[in-house]
Amino acid sequence: MKKNQHPKRLLLLIPATTYRAADFMAAAHRLGADVVVGSNLPQILETFSDGRTITLDFDHPERAVEQIRSVAPFDAIVPVDEEGTLLAATLAAALKLPHNSIAAVDASRDKSIARCVLRDAGLPVPPFEVLPLDQDPGAVAERVGFPCVVKPLVLAASQGVIRADDLPSLRTAVKRVAAILTDRKIRKRGPAARKILIERFIPGREFALEGLLRDGALEVLALFDKPDPLEGPFFEETIYVTPSRLPETAQAKIALCVRRATAALGLAHGPIHAEVRLNDQGPWILEVAARSIGGLCSRTLRFGAGLTLEEIIVRHALRMDIPSLEREHRAAGVMMIPIPNAGRLRDVRGKDEAKAVPGIEAVTILIRRGQSVVPLPEGQRYLGFIFARGESPDVVEAALREAHRCLEFEIIP
Repeated sequence: MKKNQHPKRLLLLIPATTYRAADFMAAAHRLGADVVVGSNLPQILETFSDGRTITLDFDHPERAVEQIRSVAPFDAIVPVDEEGTLLAATLAAALKLPHNSIAAVDASRDKSIARCVLRDAGLPVPPFEVLPLDQDPGAVAERVGFPCVVKPLVLAASQGVIRADDLPSLRTAVKRVAAILTDRKIRKRGPAARKILIERFIPGREFALEGLLRDGALEVLALFDKPDPLEGPFFEETIYVTPSRLPETAQAKIALCVRRATAALGLAHGPIHAEVRLNDQGPWILEVAARSIGGLCSRTLRFGAGLTLEEIIVRHALRMDIPSLEREHRAAGVMMIPIPNAGRLRDVRGKDEAKAVPGIEAVTILIRRGQSVVPLPEGQRYLGFIFARGESPDVVEAALREAHRCLEFEIIP
């Protein structure tokens, strides 16, 4: 920052459920930004904001516009997670800051809207229909076909996503999703929280693409392999490894498909996270979100001279120079530690042994002893994360699996 130049003002939107507050705050402070934190719970503000705080209604963005005017101006507004993307677009529009359109963000958050937009743009999407929760799925199943997948329209991180291979299992799946959607916080998402998407199951390998949109042009930051098969009945993600081991031609097809999807949705500004399936017919878009990768997975990524993904995002939002978007040359990966069964976490053993595995950088357990653990499809958290780096994706994947084998979780009913 030049002498006598005022620091840029940044509003960080930090929901109570995020893992990522500390990483975004650290990035903003490294860049010398004057940070104001907006969150939906006061205790989150006190933890991360050094006193510059405002409590906002994430569920009703229009109510937050007048609140934010009282602490404006800002140079940028950055949501740290999915929960803040619509609020960020609404506030940025009101303050005339660069942003994705509200309609584009809304489409990316609602699976039924996204499916319709992508289909109408000529992108490959499976047969699908939207069903109110109080209707029997039998007629829809005849049109969509089996196997199929039941998805809530408004949730993320595979919560409530269930594969069904026949009508009895489909009816059971719909009941489980309906029970999840009775949660009062989810109901506040409006009419979409009372409907589900039923779509044909798409076989194939799954990948995640991390990108940055600059004036509508997509820069691919990383493509992650997901080496564990995701065939259902639930879709718990575990290992991400980058760079991808796919041939360059297949990687180019995925990138092109994601570019077409972001354009169709109208996304043009900031980070995107896309989930893609690849089979003999080519890539299929499962999701394009107007945010960066979730959990602590971004810690696998380093750019240029050690920039974090959060620093890239904040630099872009504040219209600061980005020295390099080239990812480091070493392979990197993360394992989201799955929850084997429901109950209460009594003990974690083997953490030191896991950390000692060659290539392992960190083992982070996020659920404390005594806390409840809930697996998918009802749950939405992981036990923690394992991080590794190495000379090749194969070496990184092997290190993550070995470290996970060292861990033992005692969960009591």
